[in-house]
Amino acid sequence: NPFFTTDTAASLRGIESNADVVIKGTKVDGVYSADPVKDPDARLFERLTYDEVIEKKLAVMDTTAIVLCRDNHMPVKVYNMNKPGALLRVVRGENEGTLVE
Repeated sequence: NPFFTTDTAASLRGIESNADVVIKGTKVDGVYSADPVKDPDARLFERLTYDEVIEKKLAVMDTTAIVLCRDNHMPVKVYNMNKPGALLRVVRGENEGTLVE
């Protein structure tokens, strides 16, 4: 379905399976104030609310997925999937990436 992104699908599956969190692997260390590849002054956020993501138009997930997570109280953890050990740190609850809740 062209109107149903992988972000939305992952969020929906996380909600349906009563997961504790949706884990989103990306090519950067989490959610930034701007694209860190283009802007060396971009700031990494440790924590954000769903509404901050929407209001600031931060490129975390598509808006449908963020709203779905917000409305169902499903946290989203964004981390760098190419960083050695990052997924393990996320699963252990260690300080890695950005938490959106």
